[in-house]
Amino acid sequence: MTEEQEAELDEQADDVEAEADGDADEAEGLQNGDFVELEYTAYTTDGDQLVDTTDPEVAEEEGVADQNQEFKPRTIVIGEGHIFEGVEDALVGSEAGDSGTVTIDAEDAFGEYDPDNVETVSAEKIDEDDRYPGANVQVDGQQGYISTIIGGRARVDFNHPLAGEDVEYEYEILDEVEDREQQAAGLFEMYLGLEPELWIETDEVEEEVPVEPDEDEDDEDAEPEFETEVVEKETLYLEATPQMTMNQQWMMGKQQIGQDIIDQIGVDRVIVQEVIDGMGGMGMPGMMGGMGGGMGGGDIEDALEDADVDADEIVDELEGAADEE
Repeated sequence: MTEEQEAELDEQADDVEAEADGDADEAEGLQNGDFVELEYTAYTTDGDQLVDTTDPEVAEEEGVADQNQEFKPRTIVIGEGHIFEGVEDALVGSEAGDSGTVTIDAEDAFGEYDPDNVETVSAEKIDEDDRYPGANVQVDGQQGYISTIIGGRARVDFNHPLAGEDVEYEYEILDEVEDREQQAAGLFEMYLGLEPELWIETDEVEEEVPVEPDEDEDDEDAEPEFETEVVEKETLYLEATPQMTMNQQWMMGKQQIGQDIIDQIGVDRVIVQEVIDGMGGMGMPGMMGGMGGGMGGGDIEDALEDADVDADEIVDELEGAADEE
């Protein structure tokens, strides 16, 4: 290759890079990584079966309003797979207030229907209460639903119930969410179905950091040295309610959820606080601590006397019970 050809290739590469930078600078509207408050309703295109909605009126009409969830606009992060990719693609470049309709092919929605995913199994593998057509069951670690059941055999379909169905989404972008506490609250609600009380603070924290060795020290086997340093950490504080503590999604995936919040919101850590309210000075019913501070906190005989209980009578009853045995 001649020097002229090399120079020409370099120039072409520079032009491509400059064009790419220009496109990035000219990108307008919402982009991947942006938080948006989204309202949507999705139906199957053929059967008009409701797939999902944020509209309480639609939920009421379709008879699903009594489900254990709140129907209201949701906060998602574009490009993070919080909704089907086809809908995310439509959101890129849009602005708050825009709306539209997107059709998601079955392959990209809940998958094509596969007849090989239908199996006949022994009814003994299914709980008696679930032995009826339409029941959602788990067999050998697979989730499915019963299509038919006759005698001791059940026909179980392991395809998704909406497999083979194209899905049509109608959406409206209500707003771009820029407040980080609102962003975090929206993510928690998406993961857990509830919106906990949370706030962000910057704390000063003592942290052990490694000390750089002196340049004249060449001992590679020397133990690393650390020193305590005060650093600032941006912390998202979260108040754990009983509903959150018992939430199955939280119990099974709190580490992953917390890490995702850290990555998406840009904080250094998440601290979950559990609040236990006092009982107004009352001790636990039936516990000795409620009658004078426990075994080591006072005179037991005085406590029994205050409670109008004769200690000698208790001893006599216990000894009599032992003799009868």
